[in-house]
Amino acid sequence: MSKNFELMQQAGNEHSLRPNPTQEPAPSVNFGNGHGNGNGKRHREADGLDLDLLAGEEALRLVQRVFLLQAQEPPHMVVFAGIDHGNGCSRICVSVAETLAKNVRGTVCLVEANLRSPALPGMFGTTNHHGLTDALLHDGPIRSFAKPVRGDNLWLLSSGALAADSPKLLNSERIKTRFAELRKEFDFVLIDAPPLTPYSDALAFGQLTDGFILVVEANATRREAALQVAENLRAANVRILGAVLNQRTFPIPESLYHRL
Repeated sequence: MSKNFELMQQAGNEHSLRPNPTQEPAPSVNFGNGHGNGNGKRHREADGLDLDLLAGEEALRLVQRVFLLQAQEPPHMVVFAGIDHGNGCSRICVSVAETLAKNVRGTVCLVEANLRSPALPGMFGTTNHHGLTDALLHDGPIRSFAKPVRGDNLWLLSSGALAADSPKLLNSERIKTRFAELRKEFDFVLIDAPPLTPYSDALAFGQLTDGFILVVEANATRREAALQVAENLRAANVRILGAVLNQRTFPIPESLYHRL
């Protein structure tokens, strides 16, 4: 059995993900439900334990650490990127965005920047139509390309119409303009990016945002790959705000774990 996700205080030491040796360790979260496939489906354990509730509790801890309890100005535009395919990055990004929207008065915008395999619209039961690629190719206010998905303060900028060469748009000059507009239009912007090991798409966001949350999958992501990604981000002067350990399992029953 496993725990949905847990803030790990030693992320900087265990995963070498701290931005530089003089800074505090980046907070990390464990999203290990043992059943997740990244497609947004919810599961409950047979013994009646509500994994959704656990996920909500841990998402709130990450939101507090990264966005709400900062001594200085908190980050307002954050990239979520997995190390590899299938790390559950999209599901985690959605969970954090929903939690953030419930705990702030301002607006939160989710951006589907994973043009390789977009997943966010399916999680909200909407379509990719009229989204990021359209905003990069056409004029108009950035909010006109987004749609509200939860109440009046959570918005989704889906991927938009896709073509074989769509990922090239992420490295265009136009992306700088549109990201600047997103920053002005919404109070918080969470960007679901393609995985960092197979693609370089997300690196283009480094200088346009306030930092990255890295998603690592327990017992799947190679330590060498995670270290190389962290080094590449540091070399590009990109701030690592935190790390998520997904699918971490525990060798004892969940109900007993919570009594320890």
